[in-house]
Amino acid sequence: MKKMKANYESLPRGGFLIDTKVGYVQFGTPPETIKDTMKYPKGVPQIFVLMDKMFDWKRGISLAEIEFPIYFNFFIKKRKTLIVCSEEQLEKIKKVLQESLFGPAALDISVDYDLMNDDETYPNLKSELDYFRNDLKLSDLVNIGVFQNNKFEFNDIVIEKDKDSNFSVYDNTILLSNIPGIFSYTPKYQIGKRLPEPYSPPLFSITCLGPSHGFDPDQNTSGYIIWLNHHGIMIDPPVNSTEWLESSNVNPKLIDSIILTHCHADHDAGTFQKILEEGKITIYSTETVIMSFLRKYSALSGEPVEFLMKLFKFHPIKINKPLYIHGAKFNTFYTLHSIPTFGFKMSFQDQTFVYSSDHNNDPSIHQKLLDTKVISQERFDELKNFPWDSRVIYHEAGVPPLHTPIAYLNSLDEEIKKKTVVYHIAKKDVPEDTSLTLATFGMENTLTFPTETPYYDNTYLILNILKHLDFFNDLTIEKIQEFITIVKKVTFKKGDHIIEKGTYGDKFYIIYLGNVSVSHEGLEHKKIYSSYEYFGESALLFNKKRMADIHAETDVIAYSISRDEFLYFISGTEFEKTLIRLSKTRNSDTWNLLSSSKFFKYCSSYQKTWLESIFIPLSIEKNTYIISEGDLIENIYIINEGTVIVSQNSADIATLTRGDFIGTLYDVYKNKPLEYSFRNEGSIQLYKMSRKEISQFINSNPGLIMKFTYDF
Repeated sequence: MKKMKANYESLPRGGFLIDTKVGYVQFGTPPETIKDTMKYPKGVPQIFVLMDKMFDWKRGISLAEIEFPIYFNFFIKKRKTLIVCSEEQLEKIKKVLQESLFGPAALDISVDYDLMNDDETYPNLKSELDYFRNDLKLSDLVNIGVFQNNKFEFNDIVIEKDKDSNFSVYDNTILLSNIPGIFSYTPKYQIGKRLPEPYSPPLFSITCLGPSHGFDPDQNTSGYIIWLNHHGIMIDPPVNSTEWLESSNVNPKLIDSIILTHCHADHDAGTFQKILEEGKITIYSTETVIMSFLRKYSALSGEPVEFLMKLFKFHPIKINKPLYIHGAKFNTFYTLHSIPTFGFKMSFQDQTFVYSSDHNNDPSIHQKLLDTKVISQERFDELKNFPWDSRVIYHEAGVPPLHTPIAYLNSLDEEIKKKTVVYHIAKKDVPEDTSLTLATFGMENTLTFPTETPYYDNTYLILNILKHLDFFNDLTIEKIQEFITIVKKVTFKKGDHIIEKGTYGDKFYIIYLGNVSVSHEGLEHKKIYSSYEYFGESALLFNKKRMADIHAETDVIAYSISRDEFLYFISGTEFEKTLIRLSKTRNSDTWNLLSSSKFFKYCSSYQKTWLESIFIPLSIEKNTYIISEGDLIENIYIINEGTVIVSQNSADIATLTRGDFIGTLYDVYKNKPLEYSFRNEGSIQLYKMSRKEISQFINSNPGLIMKFTYDF
């Protein structure tokens, strides 16, 4: 543990801590900083100051994650948390805390049930939530202080904010510290053993992302992945799940969906990170839960719910009505918790698995709720009939009344305990003498279920490739049938020379698993292709010799198509036009340009290839306004050579050079007039992208909109 500095301490995950006579004061609260401060001499702060920016779009995280400090202070320390914010932030943080601590203010879960079933009985979830709330109000848990004229005072401690949103902290008139108004977030997590080769998802397995709860400073927070039919589904992903996967040698592209069971920070913090990745994921949740999630993150980000909804595909879950994902059947049920939360039982082939989510499954509590008329007899029976008959049971454990006591789980029949995996609990709290199993994170500890390879397995994999290639979205059934008949599975060992420069091409390749490296004259940045990316098309289209060497960086599984079959297959399609333009435009310089750009270097190789495919080279010799303030954007440009001046209200505010882009993805997506003017000084070389084509790119990669929102 670092010794406190005289002025302030930079917390390991981000944010700043200062020691005062009223205790620690923390500035900025990214996810899981409570795991840092719990180890400090005076423990978790009671006072938190919000930064102006409450959500980081580039990282996809909340910068005002104070839910767990509030719980810790109230339930453990028996004290209120003081939140200091601006007047503008006041209502926003109240909305965040409403959804996190108490659930939706207006609750009608009938929307989560199949209205065609007249006999459906809904649990009185409001009554259950009120029981856990125990008449608590937000004011019982927190005090909220508001800056007045950029100053806040508490017991002679004065916090001032300057025009640049930096802070100064005084004890009366004595300056204690100057605190920056922004901070960098540093992910902290354990990965276990990195796989020696890229992960190949099986038919049915489960990988634990973290076994513990949000107050455990030593273990990853709970969450896991269900692998089904070679696809991954994240269940309540904890923060930094994507980094965890990449560090473990698992391609995040293999995960195409999320099941979000409720909106506590330890269950939803990684969701937006996944949303902002490449592609457009599907989120499965009830309407009640997803709207609570969106209201929470709308308040944090400042973006309306309707806009956030466009960043992903939403598939509504109907409670007690079967849901099918990747060949598995899911049956969902509302659990007993402090905010709306659901669990599920899943069946795949002859295997069954149940996930309790956060839930108090103690029968004595159920009986008490029945006796006091908090729940009905029907709800009591539903809670009593928990699917203990499942082959594997993932059951949370924790501190009642919000969680199931580990003592109750340890009292179950021996046969049930042997198949029960407990999570959401620190290792130290699991009894030593028990046949319960503590969830163990790490790819090396993936639990694989015995399954039989279905008759459709190879076809399913091939169709999965088509699904991930956006250029194939307009294919007819006939063309898809043709594709299935012409692709052939091929494998390469690490180090294999797949394509040799100077030879004539005879195959087109699409990668299913693994990485390949492209070696081309003039490349300044390493070029690596991975799952669902393709190569080898240029030599086939123009009957030219290969322009690059391609090696297998890892073991590789790919699908190949012979030259004649490939040319016949793409003939007359949009994909053919795309490939022709890509082959004419793409070169080492375009890759270097995108890879060195302070914006586009964050794009995946697939996204960079897509951008290269819509590039149109453009030269401008005379000084002119490329786009003027107030215009609707018809084209976006990337600067290849030259200088562009950015102005607003006739005042110059920025200078753009190679790798910068002209226009904003955000304004294109929202069809808003541009807030800036762009003019060139001297001759300039650009790559132009039309509004139509960049809109298609944005629609398939909506996360990039917000990553590029703060252009200047």
